[in-house]
Amino acid sequence: MNQESIVSYRSTIRACYTANFIGALVINLTPILFIPLKVLYHLTYTQFGILLAANFITQIVADVVFSWPTDRYGYRPFVVLAPLLTIFGYLIFALSPVFWDNPFPGFIVGTVIFSATGGLLELLLSAIVNGIPGEQKATLMSVLHSFYAWGQLTVVLLTTLAVYLFGAANWQWIIAAWALLPIINFFQFLTCRLPAQVPEKERQNASSLVKDKAFYIILAIIAFGGMSEVSMAMWTSVFLERAGNLPKILGDTAGMCLFAAMLGLGRLLYGIFGEKHDVWKFMTIGASAAVGCYLLAATCEIAAIALTGCVLCGLAVSLLWPGSVVLAGKRFPLAGAWLYAMLAAGGDLGASIGPYVIGVIADHATVPTWLHGIWQSSGLTAEQFGLRTGLFCGALFPLTTLLLLFSFRKLQQKKS
Repeated sequence: MNQESIVSYRSTIRACYTANFIGALVINLTPILFIPLKVLYHLTYTQFGILLAANFITQIVADVVFSWPTDRYGYRPFVVLAPLLTIFGYLIFALSPVFWDNPFPGFIVGTVIFSATGGLLELLLSAIVNGIPGEQKATLMSVLHSFYAWGQLTVVLLTTLAVYLFGAANWQWIIAAWALLPIINFFQFLTCRLPAQVPEKERQNASSLVKDKAFYIILAIIAFGGMSEVSMAMWTSVFLERAGNLPKILGDTAGMCLFAAMLGLGRLLYGIFGEKHDVWKFMTIGASAAVGCYLLAATCEIAAIALTGCVLCGLAVSLLWPGSVVLAGKRFPLAGAWLYAMLAAGGDLGASIGPYVIGVIADHATVPTWLHGIWQSSGLTAEQFGLRTGLFCGALFPLTTLLLLFSFRKLQQKKS
């Protein structure tokens, strides 16, 4: 990227980085408060599952619904709307116990509203960064997605610390403090320069995209990349505690937080040093390493080595999601916001399915009679065997990603 572009879009880049941090806030803040909410308002785990499902489903719907209006009316109205939705959603969520005896319906409404922010940001930020003039799109995209990882790490640590210091009863004030960040982001996007969109006459329409085999391969890559990333992120704490016999606090901090740190570090390092390197090569290396990390964590009985496998998986999968966006931008340079909406929806779908599949396998691994001999001779409890089997099968996610990456490269060579 030339120096003129760096200077003229510096405030835009900062606003996008802040917004992706907020994307992590939207997904990770309320789940950390689930236990305080359970104690204070007698909520059930089923109700928490409903809130989590509402979060992901709303993001997928927002990805798709806002794609056409974004192409029609431009980035500005919607990128300014996103932080306002965060503030409004958190306001409803926090005030629900004040206005209703049963706050759960208010929690659902608030979750749906602030979760729409996540979908909007997934759609808009990649399109904005990809539209900034210059050749360093892969670098900017990688650093952009690293801010999600830094956001996840920061939100988990600071919110956990705040609940410990100020008490669970003050959870509304914790949400109010975090709501200051989207207020700042609102003013950032209100004044920053936004790149021009592809003119409608030149824009590649959706019908031509869906006729290209590469579109479906990239969509599958980001879906399985999302499975590879989020499955390990979501199951690390439980796996280390129940199958690795580590204390919960160690599973949360050394497991989840270090995974997020490695995820951010991988994206940041590529952003700093990867400018002259093909992102596809790093994605194939990362997918291969992720297969090894899953298998190492699932099969090693030494807790420290299993923990290492979980943590290093964050580094291995770090480029699978942002790299998919870069591949799509290079393959379809004249596509509009609809392309990024489909990519975001594909990634979210994978992120939703992957952890669920591992959970199902973990619950049913000891049922088949042909596995009874292996399970009983392993020296593991049924729960431990199930969790290890689930994580072992999870290695299929990065393995499939690797095979899809080679299919995409073969298609690119044929096109050339």
